[in-house]
Amino acid sequence: MIVTRLDEVQLLDRVDELAELLVDTVEGGASIGFLAPMDRAAAVAWWKERADAVAAGCLAVWAADNGHRAVGTVSLAFPDKPNSRHRAELVKLMVHRDARGHGLGRRLLGIAEEAARTAGITLLHLDTETDSPAERLYGGAGWTRAGVIPDYAADPAGVLRPTTLYYKRLGVTAPTR
Repeated sequence: MIVTRLDEVQLLDRVDELAELLVDTVEGGASIGFLAPMDRAAAVAWWKERADAVAAGCLAVWAADNGHRAVGTVSLAFPDKPNSRHRAELVKLMVHRDARGHGLGRRLLGIAEEAARTAGITLLHLDTETDSPAERLYGGAGWTRAGVIPDYAADPAGVLRPTTLYYKRLGVTAPTR
């Protein structure tokens, strides 16, 4: 399995397979901001909208490739405010249903954490649906549960669900980006 950080051109070149991954993730029940059924055209458009942020350095996107297609992805969103350059948000960690159960989610998480450390990020944060498989992943990877917000977002079926906030301190002393 090869994991690559995508630049703007690579993201746009792979938008169809990334859209397939997004559709599969939503159809599989993951609460990542979309409702089911996920329209493929909407998934393509969503990924295309990320290209400018990647080009500007506000978003870092990694894709895991099994030799035929993208089967996983993770992103880091970097704030644009001067008082928050020490932190980033981990967003859209997705693993295709066919690739789950082999450690890819943990590997993508580790790659994003190491890239954040290298960039001088000292604090990562995220939110995930409470009691979801993703919550077990973050807890097992040393992330700290900060709290729960009730009725935060609708799951893919449209049911309001709570979200759990997590953070992880990376132990770097000063931002370098």
